[in-house]
Amino acid sequence: MHAIQQQYWAVRDYLSPVLKESKFKEHGRITPEEFVAAGDFLAYKFPVWTWEHGDASKARDYLPTEKQYLVTRGVPCLRRATSLAYTDADEDAERLLNFGDASGGAADEWVETHAGRKATVDSAANPGEIDDIPDLDADGEQELASAMGNVSISLTTGATVNETPDLDDIPDMEEEGLEEGEDEATAAPKAITSGGVIDASQIEVAKGNLLQVRTYDVMITYDKYYQTPRIWLIGYDENRTPLTPSQIFQDVSADHALKTVTIEAFPHSATLQAASVHPCKHASVMKKKWGFGRKSSKDDKSAGPGAGGEDEEIEGMRVDFYLVVFLKFIASIVPTIEVDSTTAF
Repeated sequence: MHAIQQQYWAVRDYLSPVLKESKFKEHGRITPEEFVAAGDFLAYKFPVWTWEHGDASKARDYLPTEKQYLVTRGVPCLRRATSLAYTDADEDAERLLNFGDASGGAADEWVETHAGRKATVDSAANPGEIDDIPDLDADGEQELASAMGNVSISLTTGATVNETPDLDDIPDMEEEGLEEGEDEATAAPKAITSGGVIDASQIEVAKGNLLQVRTYDVMITYDKYYQTPRIWLIGYDENRTPLTPSQIFQDVSADHALKTVTIEAFPHSATLQAASVHPCKHASVMKKKWGFGRKSSKDDKSAGPGAGGEDEEIEGMRVDFYLVVFLKFIASIVPTIEVDSTTAF
């Protein structure tokens, strides 16, 4: 059923006309030329994004040959999306903490939120409990001084203090066989392939308090049917092993997993499958974003000197900012994947 649906979408995309006139202000949709302009601006301001040409047999004739889609690689994902889910009980669990001398009236009061949430494994953020180190009392100091006073240094070789040892009496490392010995603490060598790359199966998975970081390759393509950009995700674990669909959905908001985020064929490759955010709502969301920018610009001009020019057109957000705002919208769907590299903009 899914294969039939993908074939239907491919035919629908092929028969859809290419948008020639900009509908950015009216409907939030953009033309292929505006997509390229927004992509050039994103790649110029944030060089982690680059243009790719993809498979030549899958190239779209309405886009430049060398600018078929945008890609950024190695995007970190430090935790799962479920760790960000807060319940009403967590929101209401608050506790008042006092620090300092309460009797003197100089205590500091702080509010601890989510007091009922259980701590995770010990880490730098949660060091756990540390036992108190007992102080050394007066009796312990006397016992230590007495023990140190009874310590005597004896020479087992029979040499006097002023006698210099003969260098020939010092054993060499070769005689003791120290160079040939193997240290049990030394890690075993990893198997290296002919290409000089270590086999991923030989790499041990991090345990304990070590943070296992997933990474993603993020692509942005142009959807001709919806006339908006479309995001694609390919995930890897810390050993660069591709993630399964169920693992990818762990990094997607529960409101969007298996609903607006699905696994589909990547349009610029003949074999690649990737997770995609369905673009059916992208145009309406971007229209609202442009409306907010237009309203903000209008308020700024009306409050400034010389206000009252009603005939002056309010431009609002420029179309080349489209992908910058688009990534901020996508960040709400995949909150733990750091797709938005434009936070400083």
